Amino acid sequence: MDCIKEGIIGAIVGDALGLAVQFEPREYRDRDPVTDMRGHGVFDKPAGSWTDDSSLILATIDGLNKCLENKKEKDSILNEIIDYEIIMKNFSKWLNEGEFTPYGYAYDIGGATMDGIQRYDNGTEPILSGGIGEGDNGNGSLMRILPIAFFIHYLSQKYSFDEDEKMTAIHNLSSLTHRHRRTQLCCGIYVNIALEFIEDYENECNLGLEELIANGINKSKEYYFNNDDFKGELHHFDRVFSLNIQNLPRDEIKSGGYCISSLEASIWCLLNNENYKDTLLQAVNLGYDTDTTACIVGGLAGIYYGYEDIPNDWINQLAKLDYIEELVKDFHLALSENH
Repeated sequence: MDCIKEGIIGAIVGDALGLAVQFEPREYRDRDPVTDMRGHGVFDKPAGSWTDDSSLILATIDGLNKCLENKKEKDSILNEIIDYEIIMKNFSKWLNEGEFTPYGYAYDIGGATMDGIQRYDNGTEPILSGGIGEGDNGNGSLMRILPIAFFIHYLSQKYSFDEDEKMTAIHNLSSLTHRHRRTQLCCGIYVNIALEFIEDYENECNLGLEELIANGINKSKEYYFNNDDFKGELHHFDRVFSLNIQNLPRDEIKSGGYCISSLEASIWCLLNNENYKDTLLQAVNLGYDTDTTACIVGGLAGIYYGYEDIPNDWINQLAKLDYIEELVKDFHLALSENH
């Protein structure tokens, strides 16, 4: 279960690595490529600072921990074990009270995420709080979705969750802030890839990146191509489903805040590098939404390459590292006791 720490720390390091150059265009990075952890940038934060991406990952982990604490012995259905109210309350505490942050207040807040939390604060049911408009397809749920992969994988060893249960849990977790089918589909593909990485790690299969990613994408295709609710969205994913995205030139890989762009960029960076550091630096040097692209790919790269492959000086610069490690440890223990 060490891959929990590797994935979560890998994601948070990516977030921190990209923060100082967030929103800057690609041509800036071509002239001045990031090679190490930097400070300052648009939010004027020291090196090792992290943003809403990591805050919401940690809020999700804490929420899932509490779900397991509150679980009744008879609970065996995934979406009864998960109490989305608990997780959404954590999101509200992050936005309104500065919990799960490095400096006691929330910053770098995505519009769709803020809107979803405010709908919840005004009385909307958690899984109905996310926006469903075309403009609500940002990467704000994709960036925080990784913890559900660990939750599903380890609890599946004790409970017999069917595919619909698993995918519904992923979609519900996205829907707290992003309820559009396209964003849910992005999260589903990403988590299926993460599940392949976790299973490979636990079973010591040592499969290659290309095979693992292809397996996750093909499992997603099997599910979504047989689900009428998503059929109108499938054409947006042609490049992902083709299993040929690594061969696209860099100029065709976008790195803004659109959910599909972030998913494609993550897969592209993974498949075009051979270690954690190079994968993350390439993600950041794509420019624009640098912290989130690096956070999304960093979680997967952390699992695949392992903790020892994440530069130690990057880890040690993280703000509130002890706090992060404690939450991750609690998540590890909670899952250990329930699988």
